[in-house]
Amino acid sequence: MELKQNSSSNFNVVPPGQHAVVEIHTIENNSGTRMLISNLGAAAISLFVKDRTGKLEDVLLGYDSANKYLSDEVYMGTVVGRYANRISGDTVVIDQKSYKLHTREGGYHLHGGETGFNKKIFKVLPFSNARSSGLVLTYTSPHLEEGFPGELALQVVYTLTDADEWVIEYTAHSDRTTLINLTQHAYFNLSANPSTSIVDHELQVNADYYLPVNKMQVPTGQLMPVDNTVFDFRAFQKIGGRINYNDPQLIISNGYDHSYVLEKQHTQRLKHAATVCENDSRRKMEVYTTEPAVHFYSGNFLHDVPGKEGIIYSSRAGFCLETQHFPDAPRHPHFPSTILTAGKKWFSKTVFKFSIEE
Repeated sequence: MELKQNSSSNFNVVPPGQHAVVEIHTIENNSGTRMLISNLGAAAISLFVKDRTGKLEDVLLGYDSANKYLSDEVYMGTVVGRYANRISGDTVVIDQKSYKLHTREGGYHLHGGETGFNKKIFKVLPFSNARSSGLVLTYTSPHLEEGFPGELALQVVYTLTDADEWVIEYTAHSDRTTLINLTQHAYFNLSANPSTSIVDHELQVNADYYLPVNKMQVPTGQLMPVDNTVFDFRAFQKIGGRINYNDPQLIISNGYDHSYVLEKQHTQRLKHAATVCENDSRRKMEVYTTEPAVHFYSGNFLHDVPGKEGIIYSSRAGFCLETQHFPDAPRHPHFPSTILTAGKKWFSKTVFKFSIEE
């Protein structure tokens, strides 16, 4: 296993209001699969995976400087929290106390607030053994950061295994009862050519229901069957096959930007959530998670985003499969709870497994 720290003048900065330098770390397995990870936002910058010919290519969208991550508005490859996705309104009630959250225009909280975990510097501890290498990334979120109660101690472990699995394990605890919902906001393009769209990638999602949204893209509270809808990916479908249909839900989000229900009651069982295949490279990515939902985002709002290698990312240059709890869960008692009780341990695991489709 190879594991090293890189230095780059584009990343060697101390962000405003923070006290540590932005770093890049490399982890590599015995077959050559390689990742570049930053301590800024625990960002996955690059992931080099073999195609059908054995060629290693980068399947992640990302940036080439710390400043671009600091000004980023699309959560590029970062850990998102304290609460991923949306909460309607600006106030939550926890243990009979009200807490005011940062909201966007329209009246909803998004992805942890004005300065979420995606903009924080994590402490990094590398590790390596015979069959895997990785990083332990930690961050302590102070009481009332972005309005959330409790000092939250977070640990994120990235592991790259010899089975070409990117394993993400989150552990957290808080000294006050609080809310938590974390995800990894990686943008994938399995062709390794993000100047082309992902609409011809084929997607399969193991979900019978999805969460329809209102005009703010906040769930209505319904669990809608995917049967006979444009949201049915139970069998492989091209991402772009029905993306421009005159469906009210697609129109609201300018494409797919919806959560799929993997389980109605949270069990912590590791589940096969989704699979994506790309025909030319024959790359296949399988997603497994302990989370009750996977949020499928077809990169609809990537507009002229300056990415790596001088490429400008356009709409649908990448897709996200964000494993998480249901958005707006604090407003819907029938959704799996996102409450983390004081002193209790919170755990979540997601696996992105890469292989060649036969």
